[in-house]
Amino acid sequence: MCDDPLLPETVARALTDYRDLRDQHGVCWGEEPLSYVVQAWATVFLDRSHDYWATGMRQLAERLPGASEDEIDDRMGEVDVDRVVRDALGGGVLTSLPALRLRPGAVTLEARARVVLGDEPGRTWLLLDSSRDEPVTVIVDGDAYEIPPRGAKIVGVRREVVADGAPVDLAPLTRRAEAAAVRLRAGFPCRWSVTSAGGQGWYPEGAPPKVDGHGRAYFHGDDLVVAVPAEPITVTVTRGMEYAESEVALTPAAGGETLVELTPERLYDAAAHGWYGGDMHVHLNWMGEEPAAPELAAAAQHGEDLHVLNLVAGNVASARVYDREALEHWLGRDLPWSDGRHLARIGVEYRNDLVGHVGAFGLRGLPERFHTGFSGDADWPPNAVACEELHEMGAVLGYGHPFHLPVSDTDPPEAAVRRGRNCSAREIVADAALGLIDTLDVLNHSSISATAAVYRRLIGAGNRLTVTAGTDAVLSFCHRGTSSGPPGWERVYARVDGPLTAESFAEAILMGRTFATTGPWLDLTVNGHGPGDTLDLAPGEHVEITVTSVGPEVETLEIRTADGVVAQGPPGRLTATLTAGEPTYVVAVATGGPHPRAFHGSGAYAHTSPVYLNVAGTRVARPEDVRWCLDWLDRLEEVLRESGVFATKDQYDDHVALYDRARQVYRARLG
Repeated sequence: MCDDPLLPETVARALTDYRDLRDQHGVCWGEEPLSYVVQAWATVFLDRSHDYWATGMRQLAERLPGASEDEIDDRMGEVDVDRVVRDALGGGVLTSLPALRLRPGAVTLEARARVVLGDEPGRTWLLLDSSRDEPVTVIVDGDAYEIPPRGAKIVGVRREVVADGAPVDLAPLTRRAEAAAVRLRAGFPCRWSVTSAGGQGWYPEGAPPKVDGHGRAYFHGDDLVVAVPAEPITVTVTRGMEYAESEVALTPAAGGETLVELTPERLYDAAAHGWYGGDMHVHLNWMGEEPAAPELAAAAQHGEDLHVLNLVAGNVASARVYDREALEHWLGRDLPWSDGRHLARIGVEYRNDLVGHVGAFGLRGLPERFHTGFSGDADWPPNAVACEELHEMGAVLGYGHPFHLPVSDTDPPEAAVRRGRNCSAREIVADAALGLIDTLDVLNHSSISATAAVYRRLIGAGNRLTVTAGTDAVLSFCHRGTSSGPPGWERVYARVDGPLTAESFAEAILMGRTFATTGPWLDLTVNGHGPGDTLDLAPGEHVEITVTSVGPEVETLEIRTADGVVAQGPPGRLTATLTAGEPTYVVAVATGGPHPRAFHGSGAYAHTSPVYLNVAGTRVARPEDVRWCLDWLDRLEEVLRESGVFATKDQYDDHVALYDRARQVYRARLG
C-alpha cells in the first residue's frame, strides 16, 4: 500500500494509467480529435507568435473547396496537425524542433543546436518536411515513416536517421558542453528560471521541463541543485504577482557547484490586509507531456505564494474524468499541503462545449454527472440542472474561459453567441437571471475584454455576479503557453473576514468582495465602501469614488458605471464624484500593454466586482442591458437548433423552457 499523504493508492494508480495513456498515444492521451485536442499537440511546438488557427483554416479550405468559414471552423479537429506546425513555422526551425528538409534530389538538416552535458543523450523532436511530389520513407531509430507528397511528420529521434538510403549526420542537433551545477536558494519556495544562450532552459533532476506564457523555462522550490553548462547563464527568481523579479548572470565553474542566493522583492502583501488571491480553475491532469502528481501542485502553490488553489477534475473529449480519484479521496477536505496562508481544494469542471463550462469550488458531495455532449451524447440536460445539484453540495459556481471572439460594450449578442461548439459560456445569461451561477471568470486565458463586456451587460441587467479569475492552467502540460504557465498567473483577490478557510473564502466571493487581476493591485471605494457593498441613495445625492493601483504594468485606470466610462486617468490614483440619478453600479478597471508580469497576450488587466448604487429603493436594471439579455436568449435558441445534439425534441424543449423562465425574470425587470 502507498502511505504517502500526497499520493494515496487510488491517485497513484490513476497516475500510472495516465502515464500509460501518454506512452501509448502521445500528448493527447488517446482522446477524440476535437479541435482543442488536436491543437494541444501543435502547441507543444507553437506559441502565440505562430498563427495555428489561421494556418489550419487555410489547410482545410484547400481540402474542402466551397465550404463556409463556419463549416471549416467546425472541422478543425480534422487538420493534418504536423503540416500545420510546419506551415505555421513558415520555414523556420526551433531549438526544440529541427527540420529534415526532403527536397527533390537533396536531404538537408536544419537545426539550432541544443546544448547537452557530457554523455547525456541528444533526444529531440524532428520535423520531417517533404517538398517532393512523391511519397518518401525515412527511417528514424529503426522505425519507418512514410511522408506523403509535400507532407510533414514530427517524430522523436535519439540515435539515427536514414533518408534516401543514406545516414543523416545528426551532429548539428547538439553541442556538448562541460557540466557545472548551481544551488538555488531564496529562503522560501519560489519560481526559478535558469537559461543559457538562446533561452535554453535548465531544470532540477526530475522536474518537468515547463515553460510559461512568455516561453521561459521555470520550476518551483528552494535550495535546489540544477546541472548547467559551464557557460554564461541567467538565473531569475520571483514568487507570483505580489513579487518583483530578481536576476543574476554568472558563469559557473566546470565540475563544481556554485551557490546562488537570490530573493525577490515584495511589491504588496495582500494577506496582511485581509485579501487572499486564488486561481479558481487549475487542472492536475488534462492530457499533456508529463502526467502530474499532487506534489507538483503543492510545489507550484507555495512557490507562487498562491493563497487559494482550486484544482478541478474534468473530462477532455470522452467519458474519462481526469483526477476523479483525487476528488473522491479528498472530497470536502483541504489538500495535505494546505496551511494557514495556503488553501488547496479539489472540485469539478462541469463541461458542455455548446453552452459552457462551469467550475465548482468548495464541493462537499460527489456529483452524479460531470459532462454532457461528448462522444455523441446529447446536449442534455441544460447546465442549470448540474448547477442546482452542485449548489446543493455547497459549491460556489462560476463559468470559466467564457468568450473567445472580440466583443465590445456596444456589440449585439450575436457577436458572442455564434454557432459551433467553442466552449463559450452561452447559458450564463439564463443561469444568472435564475440565481444558478455565482461568478464569472472575467480574468481568463481567452478574451478578457470580451468577457468583461458581457459581464458588465449582465450586472447592468440586474444580475448579481462576482468577478473571479481562472487560468485553466494544466500541470501536466509543459509547452502550451498560458496553459503550461504557473497556477495563479491570474488571480481573484477576495477580502476575507478572519482566518483563511474554504468557507471564509467562499463567503467573500458570494458577497462580491473581489477584484481579479493579471498582477496589478486594484482598490475601489465609493464613499468608503468596497466591492460587494450596496449604497442606498436619494436622487441627487453625491458619492465620492476613489481608485488606486499598485504595479509597474498599469498604464490606465478607469471608473465605469452602467452608462460607461465616467473617469479615466494614469496609474496610481483616480477620483470622481457621481450624482445619483438612475440606479447603477461602479467598477474599476486597470489596463496596460504587454509586460513581463502579464502572461495574457493582451497585456495587463484588472477588474473589480461592483459597488451597487440603489436609488430611491430601486436596484440597477438598465433597460438597454435587460433587452440585450433577452436578445441573447433568442439567439441562443437559434444556436441550439443549429448546433445542438438531442435524442428527442423534449430534450431541446427543456433548454427552451429554461430560457423562458429567464425571460420572465428579465421582462419583470423591465416592468
